[in-house]
Amino acid sequence: MQPPVLSPYQSLMAATPVVHRSVQVDGRTTHFWEYGPSDATQTVLAVHGFRGDHHGLEAIAAHLDGVRVIVPDLPGFGSSDPLPVSDIDSYVAWLRGFHAALGLGGDTVVLGHSFGSIVVAATVASGLATRLLVLVNPIAAPALQGPRAVGTAIAIGYYRAGAVLPKPLGLGLLRNPAIVRVMSLAMLKSHDRDLRRWVHDQHDRYFSAFANRTSVLEAFRTSVTHDVAEYADRITVPVLMIAAERDDITAVPEQRALAARLADAELVVVPHVGHLVHYETPGAAASAVLRRMADAPKRGRKGAQPGSKRAPKETPKPKETPKPKETPKPRATPTPPADGAAS
Repeated sequence: MQPPVLSPYQSLMAATPVVHRSVQVDGRTTHFWEYGPSDATQTVLAVHGFRGDHHGLEAIAAHLDGVRVIVPDLPGFGSSDPLPVSDIDSYVAWLRGFHAALGLGGDTVVLGHSFGSIVVAATVASGLATRLLVLVNPIAAPALQGPRAVGTAIAIGYYRAGAVLPKPLGLGLLRNPAIVRVMSLAMLKSHDRDLRRWVHDQHDRYFSAFANRTSVLEAFRTSVTHDVAEYADRITVPVLMIAAERDDITAVPEQRALAARLADAELVVVPHVGHLVHYETPGAAASAVLRRMADAPKRGRKGAQPGSKRAPKETPKPKETPKPKETPKPRATPTPPADGAAS
């Protein structure tokens, strides 16, 4: 494979301390990466999306200045061991176990992107304590209903074929570079040539490292048979939703409908971007998170009572202009090479 394409945020990412660690959760190894100062007073636990790994959230982590950001590889993706069954209950049990294994408390902010938004929402709804839940490009509505139903059915057939074909053919289908590129092109909205090259390179490098064909099929089924709205009535903590004006997976009206169902929600809509906020506008996302983290303790003390609803606040965010590339500086503790994905 060719040398990696430099990120538009490379200088910031290279200056961010990062340490690779692993922990046992129910007898299986979860690999995770810690970004930022180890002695930070604030911590964010961030969960990436389907077919992704920790690389996908590196840019947001680097923009969360002064915050300790913990990004695990989801079970079955990147370097982490797969779950026996990749259903939503298993992901919830895993995240609760990971949270406990690291000794994290209710002051830790919990963030999820895309499929990760479903996992964190389900886990917080099940009782995981957090002072703030952040949903980036949340899956706010069912994928098997409405205008996306046909596309979802086609995608299910694709993953099913990848699982049942003879192994060489199935893996070849799931990891086909042309199909990966089509997925990347479908999600990417920026016209910046350098940014587009970097995002495509990220998907080429990290979008095909899953543990096995069964786990990726099960994970995809889980991602399309659940959504955040399913858990909205059981989420009473403050919620920051960072949606995108041109997200083809969940449209802004569906995001507004979800925000209205949550007890205490703020909706930030990033203009001119789609489902890749974490790549295209990580600075805008991080700025919203930092601002909301500063406000969350005060709002948390007020506490939204179960069954009560605050009128959701919607805050538009300006489009972010990527920073110019610079020659990367060595990190304090380099991340070891890992197979992974970056959705």
